[in-house]
Amino acid sequence: MSSQPLASTLVSSKMSSSEIRAGASLASIFALRMFGLFLLLPIFAIHAKTLPDGDNTALVGMAMGIYGLTQACLQILFGMASDKYGRKPVIILGLILFAVGAVIAAMSHSVMGILIGRAVQGAGAISAAITALLADTTREEHRTKAMAMVGGSIGISFALSLVLAPVLYQRIGMDGIFILTAIMAIAAIGVVTWITPDAPSMPTVKVPLIDVLKNPELMRLNLGVFVLHLSQVAMFVVVPSALVQYAHLPLDKHWEVYLPVVFGSFFVMLLAIMRGERSGKMKQIFVWSIALLMLVQLGFWGFLENATMLIAMLFAFFLAFNILEASQPSLVSRLAPPSAKGAALGVYNTLQALGLACGGFVGGWMKQHISASSVFIFTAVLSLIWLIIASRMPELPKRASKPDSASSGDIASTV
Repeated sequence: MSSQPLASTLVSSKMSSSEIRAGASLASIFALRMFGLFLLLPIFAIHAKTLPDGDNTALVGMAMGIYGLTQACLQILFGMASDKYGRKPVIILGLILFAVGAVIAAMSHSVMGILIGRAVQGAGAISAAITALLADTTREEHRTKAMAMVGGSIGISFALSLVLAPVLYQRIGMDGIFILTAIMAIAAIGVVTWITPDAPSMPTVKVPLIDVLKNPELMRLNLGVFVLHLSQVAMFVVVPSALVQYAHLPLDKHWEVYLPVVFGSFFVMLLAIMRGERSGKMKQIFVWSIALLMLVQLGFWGFLENATMLIAMLFAFFLAFNILEASQPSLVSRLAPPSAKGAALGVYNTLQALGLACGGFVGGWMKQHISASSVFIFTAVLSLIWLIIASRMPELPKRASKPDSASSGDIASTV
């Protein structure tokens, strides 16, 4: 029997050292950026009250949300630029803008000044470029695992920020936190420059943006990420106060729930994705995760006042969220034209940012004017619509059977 099939199996069974380096380094860049942003969430509204215009709640809310707005406006532009000029130069430019915005915010002594700094931070809209570089430097059979590294790093950053934000605020203040954010952005530039592998040369055939926008399978995924992140933010308009009221957990103790829930769901997610990749059943796992997301929203609606069920629903939510957050950008990178990967991921990340913005608005409005439970009914209906649309998607593209140029230099290290 020829040893070639065995060698091929061994080659494709595990990530190469280059793929691991790409996944870990790009996940760390996401984590450094998101950790700096998440640090603001538990403390900014309190800090704003110490500023001259901090009694203007609309302005405070705008200062929190302006980052997502500028991200949404510029994701497609940065994604297309990464297709044309290269991933790394665009990522470095975005990180420089992020650091400059943090310094502006640190030097400001008003909510308006911080708003301007946050807007500049958001102008570094590099999520699409980072995701495209990750897709460029990994093989199809390992891409979802690499995306899971990114998703997991974001979840862990969120959980750690809940623990560390109050401590850092007491020690170094809000100005110090913004400076720390700038330092982390500069560190990320070093990571992408010296640690992240270079992307292989890409096709130069120009693909019009309209072709990306009209692609029905990409549209399906863009709808999905919009629903996913709208549901996430709308849900967290209600859940923190429910943990206080029904689980009798003070705000500064919420990390005791979030940290084990996020870590536990991350490891279960990895097992689910690896099983799905090995068995060729990623579509089924994808669809079942949407169904779980819908059931979680219904569970919150029915059992919000039950502390045990509330925590169980949080675990189930993060499990579904992490699987979908890892698999969707991987699918976008596989379905998009090779020379328009950045543009396709730019559209995807734009819908993600719009989902975040709409989730905050819709969740807050429904909770104030209707009821807290109405938020979960609304997100459950959206999840059902997404489930119906996703269930009709064709079988996912088969994985590449041969190693491609993204990691051919390190294939020997996997055997």
